Amino acid sequence: MNSLVKVPPRITQPFSTVTCHICKTLQQNNTRKSLFFNHFKNYYHITNLNHSKVLRSRCTGNKFSNYYNSIRRFYDFSSYMKMKMLGPVEKSDGNMVLNIYQYVLDLPRWHFMAMLFSGYLFYYFVEVVKRPILAVKDGPLKQFLIKNVPEIEMKFWPTFWCVESRAQTVFASILRASVLSNIDYRRELFTMKDGGEVALDWLETNCTSDSPIIVILPGLTGESQAEYIKCLVMSANRVGIRTVVFNQRGLGGVALKTPRMYCAAKCEDLCEVLDHVRALNPHVKMGATGISMGGLILGNYLAKHADEAEKILTSAKIISAPWNVFKGCDSIQKPYLNNMLGRHLADSLCRTVDQYEILKNVDHYYTEATMHDKLHSIKVPLLCLSAADDPFQPLDALPLQDAETSSHVCFIVTARGGHIAFLEGWWPTSREQYMSRLFSQFFSVTLNDKDHEFEKISEQLKQDVH
Repeated sequence: MNSLVKVPPRITQPFSTVTCHICKTLQQNNTRKSLFFNHFKNYYHITNLNHSKVLRSRCTGNKFSNYYNSIRRFYDFSSYMKMKMLGPVEKSDGNMVLNIYQYVLDLPRWHFMAMLFSGYLFYYFVEVVKRPILAVKDGPLKQFLIKNVPEIEMKFWPTFWCVESRAQTVFASILRASVLSNIDYRRELFTMKDGGEVALDWLETNCTSDSPIIVILPGLTGESQAEYIKCLVMSANRVGIRTVVFNQRGLGGVALKTPRMYCAAKCEDLCEVLDHVRALNPHVKMGATGISMGGLILGNYLAKHADEAEKILTSAKIISAPWNVFKGCDSIQKPYLNNMLGRHLADSLCRTVDQYEILKNVDHYYTEATMHDKLHSIKVPLLCLSAADDPFQPLDALPLQDAETSSHVCFIVTARGGHIAFLEGWWPTSREQYMSRLFSQFFSVTLNDKDHEFEKISEQLKQDVH
């Protein structure tokens, strides 16, 4: 008898149908996972996520979900931008802004900081670091300066973390005061014709009796121990030039002997001081520098006493002067930080002036003091340094158009620098700064003129004037 053989039950569905059903089920189960990793791949351009190296999110401790939310919002934002360019938009602009805001919030901290740093780095190299404006008539003086003062052709690199004008102004004063010790000057008390007395502070260390001399005029309420004066004095001393700081009446520790004070519109005291210094040193070359208000006094002297100045001075330099006093005062009175600087300046002036003198006609004083319309009268080669962001003197107040037609006056205007600041380098106290470096370069080639090149330039300029 034949044995019975059991036949397995017959498959009721085709094999291909079962296979498709299994594949479809697996696909549905993996949809969410594949969607996430596709989004992740599109944004980060990688195929695998190393979970052990994921940084903790800025907002919560849930690293995985916040990464997913950040990527999802980035994908939504990208889709929105495509729809914005290719067709009608279903989402509102408000939703777009919200998506961007949420996307930034969900970024890891180091991503967010990297974005900020990259943006600031781009801004610094594009908008901050620039070559200074050079405004002077094309002629002997311009060619001489380009050849012998390399600083005017180089880019000015403000301190990376301190580029704003008022920050430069404040930090320059603080940093210089912290690193520059007081200078041991030789003081000379000089009596004016009207009985007034001023202090002339000399620094002649490592110099000879034949060394050239620079007369320095500080700014409003400034004196020989002011931090910006000390950096210029030391810079000149390093190149073998003597300096004498002219402390105005009532400053430098010298009490007023007469009821007369100093002001930007009057330069009679400077005339007497220059004549005195020239009488003591009849055969040496002399230069002069005025800073801020001292620049106003020096500029008015060069314009009003042009013939006399041409005989006494070989060259001159003005730093951060308020060329247009009207616009300078308007700038000081602007809100917020400029107003704070103005109040500080007014407090310093009140402590200095006290009750000695009161001006009755301010407009007349400003008209006499301003210099933006007096460049054509100057006959001494003059280099002027200003910053376009000076809070005390806006760029449109600088007489650059007049300088373009002047053969004796050259303007150098940096994009940044504040007021008497011009800080540069990662840490500004680590080296000589732009203002003092330009100062020493200019006077070194004009006063220490061993090959008589600048002397020939000066003769050409005199012939052009006459």
